[in-house]
Amino acid sequence: VQLEESGGGLVQPGGSLRLSCLTSGSTLDYYAIGWFRQAPGKEREGVSCIASVDGSISYADSVRGRFIISRDNAKNTVNLQMDSLKPEDTAVYYCAADPLDCSAWKENRSIFWGRGTQVTVSS
Repeated sequence: VQLEESGGGLVQPGGSLRLSCLTSGSTLDYYAIGWFRQAPGKEREGVSCIASVDGSISYADSVRGRFIISRDNAKNTVNLQMDSLKPEDTAVYYCAADPLDCSAWKENRSIFWGRGTQVTVSS
C-alpha cells in the first residue's frame, strides 16, 4: 500500500484547505483511510477516517463540523476538506491505511503511512 499526501500549506485563520491522499491500485476497495495530525511537542491525533466496505465515517471532536472526509474510488483518492481553520489545527497531516474499517485508526495504530504534509494556520 502506497500513500501520498498533498494540499498542505499556509492559510489564515478562518480559511480553508483541501488535503488529498493518493493511494495505490485498488487500496480503497479493501482499506480504510484515516487522517492523523501531529503538532510539535504533541501526541499524534486521529482526525478523521472513512471505512472501505460501508463508507462509515469518524471524526475527532476537535474537527467535527469543520472538516469533511470523502473518497473518490475512480481517482484512488481520499480528500479532507478543512474549513474554518484555527491556529491549533497547525500540524503535519498524515494519511494512513488499515484493512477494511477504522478500528486501528481509533486506536492510533494504523499500519500503512504516507510521509505527511504540513498545514500551518497563521495570520
